[in-house]
Amino acid sequence: MTAATATTAETFRPALHYAARSTWLNDPNGLIFHEGVFHLYYQNNPLDNVWGNMSWGHATSPDLITWTEHAVAIACDEDEDIFSGSIVFDRENTSGFGTDSAPPLVAVYTSAFKSGSAHSGLQAQSLAYSRDGGYTWTKHTANPVLNRGSAEFRDPKVIRYTGDAGSYWVMVAVEATDFQAVLYKSYDLKNWELLSAFGPANATGGVWECPDLFPLPVDGDPNTLRWVLTVNLNPGGPNNGSAGQYFVGDFDGTTFTSATTVTEGLQDPDRLGEYQWLDWGRDYYAAVSFSDAPGGRRLMIAWMNNWEYANHIPTSPWRSPMTLAREVSLHTIDGKPRLIQRAAGDFASLSGPARTFSLADTEISDGTRILDGAAGSVQRIDITLAPGSATEFGLIVRGNGDQGTRIGIRPTQGALIVDRRDSGQTDFHETFASIDTAPIRTRDGSYELSIYVDHCSVEVFAQDGQVTMTELIFPAPTSTGLAVYASGGTATITSLHVTQYA
Repeated sequence: MTAATATTAETFRPALHYAARSTWLNDPNGLIFHEGVFHLYYQNNPLDNVWGNMSWGHATSPDLITWTEHAVAIACDEDEDIFSGSIVFDRENTSGFGTDSAPPLVAVYTSAFKSGSAHSGLQAQSLAYSRDGGYTWTKHTANPVLNRGSAEFRDPKVIRYTGDAGSYWVMVAVEATDFQAVLYKSYDLKNWELLSAFGPANATGGVWECPDLFPLPVDGDPNTLRWVLTVNLNPGGPNNGSAGQYFVGDFDGTTFTSATTVTEGLQDPDRLGEYQWLDWGRDYYAAVSFSDAPGGRRLMIAWMNNWEYANHIPTSPWRSPMTLAREVSLHTIDGKPRLIQRAAGDFASLSGPARTFSLADTEISDGTRILDGAAGSVQRIDITLAPGSATEFGLIVRGNGDQGTRIGIRPTQGALIVDRRDSGQTDFHETFASIDTAPIRTRDGSYELSIYVDHCSVEVFAQDGQVTMTELIFPAPTSTGLAVYASGGTATITSLHVTQYA
């Protein structure tokens, strides 16, 4: 590879997000904090930069921002592809894979059996274990440990449940085409007993995948816990393609009961906007949370891509990044429990001093104003906007006059928008150029946005994390301008602060 080719190939490599060196990745798997390190495993094609040869890649981080890629952790073979799953620290050595003094990490993953294997065409749950802190793995000789005779049974997330019903492992997986989350329990991670099933409910416009189940205190009160069940689906998202939804309710050790179901059974297409979405953007999928995160925090990472165009995005030789890690919490909003999401990670760990730009109490008139001194390709933007007479107002990031990604508010529609029709390279797939929307309302008469801009993405956190939108973009390297705009009237920038990371 020539120097010029290498520079072109790396144009979109993220500075704030994880991407593999030179291969394909998709769903995050086996997220765990162990011995002071965050471990990110993920669906990986170690041989190419399109989907295939599914194995578990592996990266580690001390801070959720700077990542080190390691050798493939669990590789496919002639009998099976290694689909999504999770990892637990088996502290009491219930599995027997370690010792009482040196308990193991245990990965629970989906074996997608190939033709020629004894389980050809089936998906079942299998185990691998690590005795060196997650760097090398051995497959269990008696795999699979849970086989329903199904071709669509996958993506196990295992947690440790302790409550009135006892103490044991709980697995939530999916029957993907039945739109069901199925729950099992085990005392040793090897023998599993069916507990219950949940679904179909709410969004069912695509197969269900990559579930998660965890408790959260409501409004920070540890005495008031609710359980959150997340389910990703493809297609069927609120702005087309892949997306993730969540339900809030209770789990008694056997059954999850939702308090936020809008429609039971197959979805009502007219009510798609009423469902609880993890993210309203086009590129937030397969989100799962870390096991054993420090301080009891609930931290999640998702794959930043969309199956509509995932194999085509122009990021050769690598393809697809992960999202930023997010800390999620549960708060009462309009009398109902809702997830709040905020970017996590130690951004101070990035090399070099950050530069800043600030502005306050500035009216935007009809038109566009370029902000001199605010240009950048990797930045965090915090802005508070007050509506005036404009029908739409907001920011244009990664712009150069001809290009730019528009992030705006349409107050009469109650809509947050991300318009990437002119965001740079868009012609690699017919569905990529888009205007995507999310519902938003004022808080104390204002709109607050925190936006993380990277070489190939924007992540928008609105109204202190009540609404999020994640979108890939592929601007020219010279498109670094930042502008504000208003259409059909005026709006006011109450405050604007930009932190430049690159």
